[in-house]
Amino acid sequence: MRLAHIRERHAPAGSPWRLAAALDDPPLHLVDLEIARRRAVARRPERAHDALLFRQPITTLDDHLARGLRVATLADLIDEFVPSGGPDEDEAVLEADEVAFGPPVVAPLSMRDGYGFEQHVGMMWRRRGGEIPEAWFRLAIFYFSNMSELRGPEEPVWAPTGSEELDFEIEIAALIDTRARDLPPGRAEEAIGGYTIFNDWSARDLQRDESTVRLGPHKGKDFASSIGPWLVTPDELEDARKGNGFDLTMTVAVNGTETSRGNWSDIVHGFGSLISRASSDVTVRPGELLGSGTVGTGCLLEVREQTLGRYLEPGDEVVLRIDHLGTLRTPIVTHPEVRR
Repeated sequence: MRLAHIRERHAPAGSPWRLAAALDDPPLHLVDLEIARRRAVARRPERAHDALLFRQPITTLDDHLARGLRVATLADLIDEFVPSGGPDEDEAVLEADEVAFGPPVVAPLSMRDGYGFEQHVGMMWRRRGGEIPEAWFRLAIFYFSNMSELRGPEEPVWAPTGSEELDFEIEIAALIDTRARDLPPGRAEEAIGGYTIFNDWSARDLQRDESTVRLGPHKGKDFASSIGPWLVTPDELEDARKGNGFDLTMTVAVNGTETSRGNWSDIVHGFGSLISRASSDVTVRPGELLGSGTVGTGCLLEVREQTLGRYLEPGDEVVLRIDHLGTLRTPIVTHPEVRR
């Protein structure tokens, strides 16, 4: 199941998001899950008494999780959906290229960002003149990011004040959809409701200066995070399982030219170990996100000299692609304060 928040492409600013599911592969058509719910109840009114899923309107995935329902329960709406005529005649069915996509979680409760790929971690430490600490091999390391500056697909990003070294980082984010605590690594992935593409933007000059204090990250990281367009449930990926991840290619292109290529299966500290450590002595809650960390070659800090030859500038378009998870596009623009 592939889920997304959508609205008409030219809808007024602030229009509410609608929760939809892909009907095709690739997703050319989507079904509005609230219309699907109403139709199911109209056919069998007792559904509204038998199941919470059918009792209340479907608004956002955030609201769905807040009711105590897991992501997988939404499959019942798709299974029960009966089209009314052809795709062009049914108000419940929309074409993907005719709608705007929002972040698959509108307001995540938190974001823990991991450090799971050895190639990227090793490069970061070599740039500092050191080697990967022994503790990294034992522990699934993470930091807490800032969710107030969350972006969805095609929403612009700009370098923060004082920075001239804007960089992308291609990652996977996992959504927690059930309350859990002290999870063992072997079962921790059971708390995942789905996966999405995550761009962990970085201001390298600010990050470099701040890292000398050995606390953080702070302003080099907290200015923007992009996710989307789809939340893909774990069952969709199971055939690609490999190592601690999945055999899925991850690429980045800037202005149409590929700069980065990696594979999710290269991850050392996968989501099982990351969620296990995150849930140790604390409760992880529905609506929390966890990032995988950057795949090897997945940022300009690693590959700038061989590829773009510079950091990102206004006018650039950054496109992240992960097999089965889709494509996340972001335009880079001038800082709003500069444009005034």
